[in-house]
Amino acid sequence: MIYCGPMLKKIFLFYYNGFRTMTWGRSLWAIILVKLFIMFVILKVFFFPDILERDFQTDEERSDHVIEQLTNP
Repeated sequence: MIYCGPMLKKIFLFYYNGFRTMTWGRSLWAIILVKLFIMFVILKVFFFPDILERDFQTDEERSDHVIEQLTNP
């Protein structure tokens, strides 16, 4: 195994100093995080419901439905 401690430290310090001194970057990262939250949490809850969980009670019913949907032309 190769030891690369000083290189990892330099990489970490490079990004640490870059994020510490940025001005617009913090606002942009906040916007990015809010967008990701909206995409993965809000949209999934309202627009992508778990149909298999809602409509079928057992795993066998779910698997039969999936196989039927995949094999029908």
